[in-house]
Amino acid sequence: MQEPETLCVNTLRMLAVDAVQKAKSGHPGMPMGAAPMAFVLWTRFLRHNPANPLWPDRDRFILSAGHGSMLLYSLLHLTGYELSMEELENFRQWGSKTAGHPENHLTPGVEVTTGPLGQGFSNGVGMAIAQAHLAAVFNRPGFEIVDHDIYVIASDGDLMEGVASEACSLAGHLGLGRLIVLYDNNHISIDGSTDLAFTEDREKRFEAYGWETIRVGDGNNLEAIAGAIAKARENRDQPTLISIRTHIGYGSPNKQDTADAHGSPLGEEEVALTRENLGWTRGPFDIPPEALEVFRRAVPGGRKLEEDWKFLFSRYEKEFPELAAKWHLMSEGTLPEDWEGSVPDLSTEAMATRAASGKVINALAPVVPSLLGGSADLAPSNNTLIKGQPAFSRENREGRNFHFGVREHAMAAIANGMALHGALRPYVGTFLIFSDYMKPAIRLAALSRARVIFILTHDSVGLGEDGPTHQPIEQLAGLRAIPGLVEIRPSDAAETAEAWKIALKEPGPVCLILTRQKVKPIDRKTFPPPSLIEKGAYILGQTDDDFKAIILASGSEVGPALEAMDLLGSRGLSVRVVTMASFALFERQGKEYREKVLPARITARVSVEAASPFGWERYVGVEGETIGIDRFGASAPGEVNMEKFGFTAENIASKIERMIEEKMIR
Repeated sequence: MQEPETLCVNTLRMLAVDAVQKAKSGHPGMPMGAAPMAFVLWTRFLRHNPANPLWPDRDRFILSAGHGSMLLYSLLHLTGYELSMEELENFRQWGSKTAGHPENHLTPGVEVTTGPLGQGFSNGVGMAIAQAHLAAVFNRPGFEIVDHDIYVIASDGDLMEGVASEACSLAGHLGLGRLIVLYDNNHISIDGSTDLAFTEDREKRFEAYGWETIRVGDGNNLEAIAGAIAKARENRDQPTLISIRTHIGYGSPNKQDTADAHGSPLGEEEVALTRENLGWTRGPFDIPPEALEVFRRAVPGGRKLEEDWKFLFSRYEKEFPELAAKWHLMSEGTLPEDWEGSVPDLSTEAMATRAASGKVINALAPVVPSLLGGSADLAPSNNTLIKGQPAFSRENREGRNFHFGVREHAMAAIANGMALHGALRPYVGTFLIFSDYMKPAIRLAALSRARVIFILTHDSVGLGEDGPTHQPIEQLAGLRAIPGLVEIRPSDAAETAEAWKIALKEPGPVCLILTRQKVKPIDRKTFPPPSLIEKGAYILGQTDDDFKAIILASGSEVGPALEAMDLLGSRGLSVRVVTMASFALFERQGKEYREKVLPARITARVSVEAASPFGWERYVGVEGETIGIDRFGASAPGEVNMEKFGFTAENIASKIERMIEEKMIR
């Protein structure tokens, strides 16, 4: 008979082995090696309530090494979350809640979507920032309603990824003491030994970042692991890395400490040998009642934790009613009544849309307390600064301005963690071109439905003399290709204000694509209201009802499109101008609306956008044409670039004239 704790650890190991073997795919090695640290954390330290995975003051647990997902699924099932044994048996199968890598909107108890290494680690930094900010805003002496820790299990691969290095550097600088990372130091990656490519002293690197580091030499020593976690919890001034020497595939006689245990089933013969080696006499997915009893203590324990917190909060509500009301507003993710009334009317102002965005941020910040953010060392250029507000820092956790440094990738991943923590609506800014540095995190924001607002300025060759290295071409098309991501490229300041309203109401991430250069306001006394941008595309103007062609444009190119319409009208040719601020929003509209805006009978169509024309073919059709850019930009004044690349009223009008003439000839 095994000791109860050994039995529990081996239960975690064998559930992973059995699920991977049944699925004929997966990663058994990591769960087998990391089971002891996971067991200690989940049964001795983690404050959570399986009956309510969204209890606001729960500890957050992130499996950054998402390939070891069966470890997390086993923990969730065993501790009483709504994840059945049938789901474990259907690991990696169509329609199951146990995907190959954890997905937060799929599986109860999964906090963030992980798998691409380094992302979960960085999400943890964002969650630690959120915890620190909310604690500073809401806690009062004797009423610590925000009092939880952020735990991460990370792999060698997580530590190799650059995004984690960026995030860890910032975490150390900020002194995020509620962040505890358990490093599964097993010395093996897919290619083989980590010595092939990863030989630095990891602990010294993290010490240089400003982290506390603790080393546990034996990953099976439960008391040593518990002591390390307890020590880390005492340090509220630094994040902590606990380096735990583990053995991938622990218990497998022939595959332990080899790359073979990383990403493939052990095989029937090796599974049988592992059972014998671990003294495991049970069949597949057979959980010992003694082990289940230990894990299920989390159910009454979690219920009591939440009940105690609710009692504390009921007293808090009486003592601090205004703060409590603010807490409900933020934690429930709702917006204040009449918040839209605070958005300024910018319909008559000529300005860069980045400047308009900055005005909206500063108008919204006093009335939307969940709104906060910053940029990757570009606040003056991105216009992301909330005026009169301090920066979030080691000394001031209430600050709503964030200085992420030149760390675009980590900035986006950290913002995802802040949003998924709950109660906050983060925005982050950089140049559109540098969205390439943050694309993996933007994609995961969409997959996770993280409510992050990405402010991407300097959106075209119109930015000018900085030249091709800074001028985006293909970036907009790439963002449009991400499922679940809403991109909005407003044409003037008024549409920018409306775009912010949309962004705050969206259930997922939004990219605001904004200009560096000034754009003229569209006369809303003559043209439809900017609120129609919520449709993604709308009819902005037409010469008369008998129009022969359609000009489709976005952003700063809408102005020249309207000028082209007037030119063509003076030449006796009637055209329609459609502003297409968002492909994603337009695709949500019904077929009837889309046909109204882009009637199928009109095949003479030209799209105008200072970017790659890729993607516009769905709207211009096989007979249509595009005015875009299929090369890199040029270093020259912005207005010169726009002229040379053909974004002028005359060039647009000439192309339309030629198309109409050709159709008449045919």
